[in-house]
Amino acid sequence: MSDFDYRNIGFVRVGAVAPATQLADPLTNAEIHLEHYQELVDAGCAIVLFPELSLTGYSCEDLFYTHDLRTRTIDAICYLASQTNEVVLVFGAPATFGSSKQILNCAVVCSEGEVVGVVPKIAIPNHGEFYERRWFTSGEGIEWFGQFDGEEFMVGSNQTFSVGRNVKFGVEICEDLWVPNPPSNKLAANGAELILNLSASNELVTKTSYRRDLVRVQSAKCACAYVMASAGPLESSKDTVYGGHLLAFENGDLLDETTRYSELSKQLIVDCDVHRVAFERARSSTFPPPDLDEMLDVPLNPTGPLTNTVRKVDPTPFVPQDDDQLNARLSEIFDIQILGLSRRMQASGKMNLVLGLSGGVDSTLAFLVCIEALRGFQQNNAELISVTMPSFGTSDHTLTSVRELAAATKTKLKELEIKDAVEAHLKLIEHDGSRDITFENAQARERTKVLFNLANMHDGIVVGSGNMSELALGWCTFNGDHMSSYNVNVGIPKTLVRSMVDWYAQSFAKTKLRSVLERILNTPSSPELLEPKEGEIAQETEKILGPYEVQDFFLYYYMRTGASVRKLYELAKLAFTDKYSPLDLKLYLTIFVDRFFSSQFKRTTLPPGPKVGTISLSPRTDWRMPDEIDPKHIIEEVRLL
Repeated sequence: MSDFDYRNIGFVRVGAVAPATQLADPLTNAEIHLEHYQELVDAGCAIVLFPELSLTGYSCEDLFYTHDLRTRTIDAICYLASQTNEVVLVFGAPATFGSSKQILNCAVVCSEGEVVGVVPKIAIPNHGEFYERRWFTSGEGIEWFGQFDGEEFMVGSNQTFSVGRNVKFGVEICEDLWVPNPPSNKLAANGAELILNLSASNELVTKTSYRRDLVRVQSAKCACAYVMASAGPLESSKDTVYGGHLLAFENGDLLDETTRYSELSKQLIVDCDVHRVAFERARSSTFPPPDLDEMLDVPLNPTGPLTNTVRKVDPTPFVPQDDDQLNARLSEIFDIQILGLSRRMQASGKMNLVLGLSGGVDSTLAFLVCIEALRGFQQNNAELISVTMPSFGTSDHTLTSVRELAAATKTKLKELEIKDAVEAHLKLIEHDGSRDITFENAQARERTKVLFNLANMHDGIVVGSGNMSELALGWCTFNGDHMSSYNVNVGIPKTLVRSMVDWYAQSFAKTKLRSVLERILNTPSSPELLEPKEGEIAQETEKILGPYEVQDFFLYYYMRTGASVRKLYELAKLAFTDKYSPLDLKLYLTIFVDRFFSSQFKRTTLPPGPKVGTISLSPRTDWRMPDEIDPKHIIEEVRLL
């Protein structure tokens, strides 16, 4: 446990329960609810959610009519509400309001000893195994006001609840989600970052995956966190079985879920990120505007600090941990690269591809893309012209890798030594020969000049290979390796480039090519612009920039979630607890901020290339920023962490 309050970076802890419900015994169930509530209060939850009709059980059938059950339910509601503190309790109960005495299937929202709101179910199913209209009336259009202990509360679906400034949530009940226009659409449009669903969704073959997909897609469409609590196995099994499925999604991503079919009570605890929700909505031009005249917002007091987190932070967000998911993603990205390059060849009428090969993973991936793209143009005598241009920093290791790569694929390779050309240029501009930035960049620009002139000679296009991580950090020479006719790697971060080359090696490469690709994968990243030391690579990129896995982590959470530097730092500490010290992470974050903001001018003049994921740095698609931003105030924030 730390002194840091995770609420300050948008985290809100929600607990969901599938209790061991005692059918038609609301007072006993109230005690069961209270035990779970207290456990989740102690666990730091700000909100505790129970299933549909949890106070009585969903399967009470005609007992819902009886005066005895209705009276004991009211007593149980009053008792439960009176036992709450500032942690919000949301549970299900049948309730009668107004003069009609019709029964509503309700979610009761309680806080600080009060009932603060009641939300009735709108969509009352009466098909298949569901027979709810026999007992319940739809709450659509209802807007009543009741009193609890002298305090007024609203009965109606057009209300949200704000827990201090931490989170605004809305409530819908089971079938409400399954209809074409769920109440959560309007709740989200009116500012609810969190949707709670009290459910009694029974178990059928394939229904679990369908239910999961419903919640996932709704959380993505509404750009919200969505938590569902479904009734458990102690409901009646006369005709249906209830599994007690608890699940939580956020912006289409699974936070966590429970297994089903246990007869014991179950709990789920998740930390939702409402700052991420807000960022997603802010960047969407189609998120609907609020209709504040129709929506009541109930203010509630905030809970105490959240000094730990249960949130799982993925250290490699660009690279899925699941092998099947990873392979599917890599295959799709490869297809996008090939299609993008093929279309550019077709549109330009230039069938020949010119590519600089360095012996590193980036140019190797571009090489593989070129080979596959050219398969579709064999009848046009299309050709790949691979060029390696050894210079002062080229090591024997990488030069050997290039030669072996060409041999393994039976492709032509031009070896053009550029030392003399670089020295002649440096002499022309009266450079003193020192190993400075001019010395390094002169080599990169000489290579680019050679590639473009070869493209002119062979009526081709220059294929770029720089990756998105290098672009984010400005780790490229302006108008050097930064420039090409079409860059197939521009949307792919370094960590994913490595995965793609490895995937190709294991999936498609024959023994000889696989051996070369594995050799390249084991080569440290380097621009190789300074002379080797004792035959070994002198410049290792990750010793200068920090580990690519950390820099890609910062890039993802900054671009995809809009995280502040404080949040980037706290998330990195969670993701890399056992790998990098907080001091190291601060250093890497400083490098990221400094280089990201000072390198925008390189991204402003970015050559074309395919977007492959939700994150892109192209100024024509996703990322527009002034070139003149001074990051000193942000760097100072990092220093003070």
